[in-house]
Amino acid sequence: MSYLVDTDVVANALKGRPEEVTLLTNLSSQGLAISLITYGEIYDGIYYGRDPQANERIFQQFLRWVDVLPLNRTVMRQFARIRGHLRRSGQIIPDPDLLIAAIALYRNFTLVTHNTRHFSRIPDLKLYQFS
Repeated sequence: MSYLVDTDVVANALKGRPEEVTLLTNLSSQGLAISLITYGEIYDGIYYGRDPQANERIFQQFLRWVDVLPLNRTVMRQFARIRGHLRRSGQIIPDPDLLIAAIALYRNFTLVTHNTRHFSRIPDLKLYQFS
């Protein structure tokens, strides 16, 4: 099983929060990845944070042991299906979250996120169960 790690969990791990660091360390043997969306969201935080150089160094170290998954045409079609389904049911969520979910579904990965309020709306998306 492989895991796609959402931006909130990555940000917490990069800040050194022990629970998140331990979680990602434990899951790493099963394969970890982040989306290109998360990559951009983390860089947004780096560029406009207190210490961009130090934060970028920490992120670059993190990237040594995770894959960054790109968008492609199949992912974008998955995105469109999810978005249309949620729009019809009046439960739309932000596009970056939809793109992350589309990548997880396309790869059949479990999404590691604390944002279950948004992601639980997406049919067939596997969410990591925090204990």
